Amino acid sequence: MVDELKIPEPLAALLVQRGYDSVATATAYLRPSLDTLADPHGLKGMAQAVQLIHDAVRSGTRILVHGDYDVDGQCATTLLTRLLREAGAAVIPFVPHRVRDGYDFGPAGLAEAIEHDVGLVITCDCGTTAVDAVAAARDQGLTVIVTDHHLAAEMAPADAVINPQQPGCGFPHKELCGTGVAFKLAQALAPALGLSEHLPMHMLDLVALATVADVVPLVGENRTLVRFGLKLLGESRWPGIRALLEVTQLHSRPIRAGQVGFILAPRLNAGGRIGSAMDGVRLLLTDDSDEAYRLAIQLDTLNARRQEMDRMILEQALDVVARQVDLEHEYGLVLAHEAWHPGVVGLVASRVVERVSRPTILVALDGSEGTGSGRSIPAFDLHAGLMACADHLLRFGGHRMAAGLTIRRDRLDGFREAFNEAARAALTADDLVPRQRIDLILPVGALNDEFESLLRHFEPCGQGNPGPIVGIRGARVRNAMIVGTNHLRFTLFGQLNDAMNAG
Repeated sequence: MVDELKIPEPLAALLVQRGYDSVATATAYLRPSLDTLADPHGLKGMAQAVQLIHDAVRSGTRILVHGDYDVDGQCATTLLTRLLREAGAAVIPFVPHRVRDGYDFGPAGLAEAIEHDVGLVITCDCGTTAVDAVAAARDQGLTVIVTDHHLAAEMAPADAVINPQQPGCGFPHKELCGTGVAFKLAQALAPALGLSEHLPMHMLDLVALATVADVVPLVGENRTLVRFGLKLLGESRWPGIRALLEVTQLHSRPIRAGQVGFILAPRLNAGGRIGSAMDGVRLLLTDDSDEAYRLAIQLDTLNARRQEMDRMILEQALDVVARQVDLEHEYGLVLAHEAWHPGVVGLVASRVVERVSRPTILVALDGSEGTGSGRSIPAFDLHAGLMACADHLLRFGGHRMAAGLTIRRDRLDGFREAFNEAARAALTADDLVPRQRIDLILPVGALNDEFESLLRHFEPCGQGNPGPIVGIRGARVRNAMIVGTNHLRFTLFGQLNDAMNAG
């Protein structure tokens, strides 16, 4: 493979480690192509959905595009709204308010549809678990199409469901996020509505933004979509994205997945967490540059407030762990507090997981109920764990690594015990020990600009496709200095006094 692909041996070793052990698979990984995208009609429910939408657009039926309140839901709502409006449809975009309306297509979404005399509802990044609300909408005479990627024990009785996770769906790329599913629908819809088949490709910046933000695996089609979407993101045609890049000082430079995950996505998420997610949708949908800049500044300010809340809740959560949790016996943690904001407990749960290496759920209590959000470790399927505790919960949803739930206050102690039992049944003590992955051991002299440039071929990196980690034996550090608050700059010397600067 080294000779055929004309690549150095360390790069070939990294490819083999990740399962790309032939010229064909390695070439497909190093040089992904949009020509290899799977046929959208391979998704179960696609034919029915396209026909229903086609008929609604041609008859002038009003359409409600209902998304979730996170970045994935906002981007999916924007993508389908823009595409349908391009076809001349009357579209009302809507995402619920996290605190006031709760998760999923529910009473708030149904009320919005009725208020605007809607005939068709299309959900984005939600709807699979909305059994009662979908049934109620259909009783009102509405047609409902669900596009989603979440797991569910029971599927909502929609007129059509597009979800690669649903039973009987043979689509090969199960790891799509909600916007990825919406993109596949857009691929199938564009020619059916008389639009250019290339139009969805101009929205790959939205797909990349959502896919990285939703922390789905960057493998297969996801990696291809993000690879090309990131190129588009840096020169986006949408005023809202351009304004967000300007406010975060990322304009006029190539955008990498890490910058999406840690800089762009948190600002869009801030609206859904402690404000209104509709502000994120308005930002992504506006064609007015002044309005875009105003909304981008607003979300940036909101994100700063969210960061302060994160710090406060993390301190409180870690204090509870230190005082009340026996980590020798508790493999799954459920922490609850009156003062916690339901919009940020998921973020804090991920920080707690980093500290204690255990699946963790944080619950924000309010009156007789609590809203919780959890994060997991690789060895534990969080959704399956909640399934084992379902009798204690009012509702829940999510996937292997992240989930949300609603619980009655008086069931909290029982749930805490049941969740710990589920974790202990699935995990061993070794699963709870943090591990440092090292892909290659190399001398310091091998870590030069050329090697760093070659590693760029592994991007975009993230969940499922982590950035390569290189270990060095016998190295010495000199001239170390702290830069800012959390960066270190130093010179690294190897055994033969070869050196490199790092920071």
